[in-house]
Amino acid sequence: MTVTDDQIATLRALLSGNFEEYDRLSVQIEEVDDSRSYTALVAAAFFKAAYQRFVKAGSIDDVVEYVGDVRSRFAGVADQLDPRTAERVILATVADENIDDLDGRTIMATEFLLLAALVADRNFDEVELNDFLSEARKLADEWLR
Repeated sequence: MTVTDDQIATLRALLSGNFEEYDRLSVQIEEVDDSRSYTALVAAAFFKAAYQRFVKAGSIDDVVEYVGDVRSRFAGVADQLDPRTAERVILATVADENIDDLDGRTIMATEFLLLAALVADRNFDEVELNDFLSEARKLADEWLR
């Protein structure tokens, strides 16, 4: 099992802010694809984005501040993003935070929201977004082997 082109297109639509296209494509991949590879793609993209943002210049205080900032900047996110869970999910990626007590759906939903914010903050052009997604795809495919 590997990440499909349709899954890449779906995530690209979300991360580029084309929400109508994202809605259309996400329905299609839900009907056709095994969600395991799309989940791996989102997790790999989140891992890369969080690692790039926090590993070299991030502390626990930076993570806490970032989560608060995300919750205040994006309409509706404050209700959907538990601050402590978001902090822990980031810290599990860049530090030694244990999140074994969190269920998979909670982790995925949290990664999904944070990924959108992390990519928006990077303000990728089309080439940079394609490169980012290509790297995430490679990592997800490795994880799926």
